[in-house]
Amino acid sequence: MKKLILALLVAGLPMAASAFDLGSIGKAIDIGKKAAQATQDIDEPHEVEIGAGLTSEILGTTKLVDDPELQRYVNHVGEWLATQSERPGLKWHFGVIDTDTVNAFSMPGGYVLITRGLFQRLRSESELAGVLGHEISHVVQKHHLKAIQKGMGRAALADTAQMVADQKGNQNSQYAAKFFKAGMDVYAHGLDKSDEFEADRLGVVVAARGGYSPYGLVAVLQTLAVNPEDGAFKLMMDTHPRPSDRLDQLGTAMGDKLDGLTDKVDDEPRFKKLFKK
Repeated sequence: MKKLILALLVAGLPMAASAFDLGSIGKAIDIGKKAAQATQDIDEPHEVEIGAGLTSEILGTTKLVDDPELQRYVNHVGEWLATQSERPGLKWHFGVIDTDTVNAFSMPGGYVLITRGLFQRLRSESELAGVLGHEISHVVQKHHLKAIQKGMGRAALADTAQMVADQKGNQNSQYAAKFFKAGMDVYAHGLDKSDEFEADRLGVVVAARGGYSPYGLVAVLQTLAVNPEDGAFKLMMDTHPRPSDRLDQLGTAMGDKLDGLTDKVDDEPRFKKLFKK
């Protein structure tokens, strides 16, 4: 059985990488031992397994940037922000994938990826915090997991757990493929606008709790709004609301509530060092 081993650097570690095994697709949805009922949410261990499988799908075609310092840095910022969220106990993983496209992804269970193209367009650590805070908020609110449940039907998703547990061979693998197709369809078409707007609002709060300027995400959205025809932005534009709409929604939600946070960090020298590389 083919295994996919990914090395994402975890905050607090020295130069060594912390490897975790996402396993095969079949293993990743082996959630039948404690099968959820159709009327219940999938529990956290199974959520993590689902996220691991979806992450392996993405990283099967696009690899991580081969830069240990960059990966450690993004994990350092991401892990800190995750502790400011409502799910600090998850084993969070962050990484930068090697593509020119401008985008970021979060998977159920605490997996977050941003593209090299997006990182290279960021201008400060507070902007990075805004992006990561947005993706962390998707995980906290289980937006993608709920979208997959909606796409398959809650009963079908619960049945998946039992079928994978009870069956073997081709039928098992075919059902696993069906499950992951539903998951990848969510990433191809995007979440509901309301989910994206909610992640923007909560992401700003997560960043501010972490000591960053709450306007980092605003600055990123302004960058996206200025270059709508840039081909590198196409996937993000196709799967997210228009940046101008997100700015309007965020402006209405924030108002002047956060104007007094003058002691927040906008940038750090460590970001500049990596940005110039």
